[in-house]
Amino acid sequence: MKVIVLVSGGMDSVVALYDAQAEHEVVAGLSFDYGSKHNHREIPYAEWHCQQLGIPHTTIPLGFMDQYFASDLLCSGGDIPEGHYEAENMKQTVVPFRNGIMLSIAAGFAESQEAEGVVIAAHSGDHAIYPDCRDTFMDPMAEAIRAGTYAEIQLLRPFVHIRKEDIAARGVELGVDFAQTWSCYKGQEKHCGVCGTCVERREAFEIAGHYDPTDYL
Repeated sequence: MKVIVLVSGGMDSVVALYDAQAEHEVVAGLSFDYGSKHNHREIPYAEWHCQQLGIPHTTIPLGFMDQYFASDLLCSGGDIPEGHYEAENMKQTVVPFRNGIMLSIAAGFAESQEAEGVVIAAHSGDHAIYPDCRDTFMDPMAEAIRAGTYAEIQLLRPFVHIRKEDIAARGVELGVDFAQTWSCYKGQEKHCGVCGTCVERREAFEIAGHYDPTDYL
């Protein structure tokens, strides 16, 4: 199947890119610059991995989200909270309806690329915090994308039933260079090691029993 992959440059989406390359014909990697504090750290890695695989990469600017939406993940928001990824305060990093917006654009982009599917790396661990990662959102969104495109584009979620440690293990199996990925929401020179996504990243490698190449503060 010809697919495009939503690839932010984080470890989940990069593994999804390599996984899709093994299972499908990837015609494009797609990133979104929506004004998050870490976009400028993530996106170059997305581009780098696409280059390694010989896949065209496109970044679509969505600056209006930073301008008009409320979230501490955005440059316009407050400080990034620290703690466990599934803690209550991590809800401050939710960007309202982010996946709905991005998947709508991805569907149009995919059909324009003559693709048949859109791959997103949402996994089971995302469900606790992000309402637009849950089946109650993703299932009707998948149907809307299928019904709203002549190509009846499929929404593919290869990691929907697994957790981040399983994604780490799959990445090792596929030979992913995790040093060339970015997770930290703070977007500084190094991973902070204490924000929710850093904590989740560290846990994933530890539980999977694999070496974590990340340079944490």
